[in-house]
Amino acid sequence: MIYLSHFEFPDREKEYDFTMGQKRTCYDTVYPFLVLSAHQLKMLDFESVTILYGGNGSGKTTALNVIAEKLGLKRDTLYNRSNFFGDYTKLCSFELVGKIPKDSRIITSDDVFDFMLNLRYLNEGIDQKREELFAEYQEAKNVKFQMHSLADYEQLKKINTVRRSTQSKFVRNHLQDNIREHSNGESAFLYFADKVKENGLYLLDEPENSLSPEKQQELLHFLEDSVRFFKCQFVIATHSPFLLSMRGAKIYDLDEEVVDVKHWTELENVRAYYTFFKKFESAFQE
Repeated sequence: MIYLSHFEFPDREKEYDFTMGQKRTCYDTVYPFLVLSAHQLKMLDFESVTILYGGNGSGKTTALNVIAEKLGLKRDTLYNRSNFFGDYTKLCSFELVGKIPKDSRIITSDDVFDFMLNLRYLNEGIDQKREELFAEYQEAKNVKFQMHSLADYEQLKKINTVRRSTQSKFVRNHLQDNIREHSNGESAFLYFADKVKENGLYLLDEPENSLSPEKQQELLHFLEDSVRFFKCQFVIATHSPFLLSMRGAKIYDLDEEVVDVKHWTELENVRAYYTFFKKFESAFQE
């Protein structure tokens, strides 16, 4: 499914026309100006899955943030938005097929990290409350209690509840289970599974972060199924060989002097893996 057909960035000439007319000190930055145009990236034409490949500083994250800003997509965390970001996005244009679905969003590695951090804080609070309930159970179980007035009724109910329950049952009934039953990778995958809905446009910035090779392959199948069965469109910034192998993906190589479309097996990062494992092929056959 295609919701976003193409996106056009300002060329170097337009960028220079704007930046040269700005009064600024040597400490100012014109980011995101002069980043994408360094490799002559002027337009992206999208398929159901479009991948932006490149090393650090190639501009793939910048491109996602610019697209998300221009389209007004939802996001969970802040990003590196300079004073010139709005000026830059005004010079961009795009074309849609229909309209952008309501659940569309950008998902970054910071979003996933914050989600896992929040789970950690939540579980620390749950652990503390659990210890308090253990102490409360022991105190109520051993106390000698006499009811003198209606003001003591709630305490009586608690004591009766304790005496009818084991310690584990009492705590379980008063406390939710810890969410920290999952590893970081499992929690990260659950975040994607929760945020990606049917009929949506999703921009994913290095979704492989925090994921083991096994979980990256699981995410790959999840994304492929979301495209095939649930009418989703993805624009992904990644250098993961697993995600780069996604069926039908259109891959832009932002490391090229002039940005070019390539097959995933032609990419330098993927070929480095291939060469390495080919060198030790005999070790895997022992």
